[in-house]
Amino acid sequence: MYKVMALDIGTKRIGVALSDYLLILANGHSCIQRQPEDKAIEEIQKIIKENNVKKLVAGIPYNMDGSQGAQAKDCKDFASKIHGVEIIFEDERLTSDTAEENLRAKKIDFTKNKGLVDIESACIILEQYLARC
Repeated sequence: MYKVMALDIGTKRIGVALSDYLLILANGHSCIQRQPEDKAIEEIQKIIKENNVKKLVAGIPYNMDGSQGAQAKDCKDFASKIHGVEIIFEDERLTSDTAEENLRAKKIDFTKNKGLVDIESACIILEQYLARC
């Protein structure tokens, strides 16, 4: 039994979500500061170990035309520094907009805590992946 982790990798923060052991549900876990990067990687590796994570789904921000820009490369470079898990890249176009809509629907004020949007985005990325498995 293992879990799948999803990351919404931003320039300032990283949203983290974890599946359940049945690989059905996506649950928000935490928001990690991106800098200093070595500390962020260390925190992610700790979550992986504590939760028996075998697969990591990293959101990649494709452009609307399907191409990859500098931000996509940055996300891939960051994810490549995480070891001990299979890394899967997932299209994360529009997840932040959907995350904000979801939080508004739940009447959660995220304006003073943008980390909530990052966590919700990670959940959406993970849900997209789990729906295909």
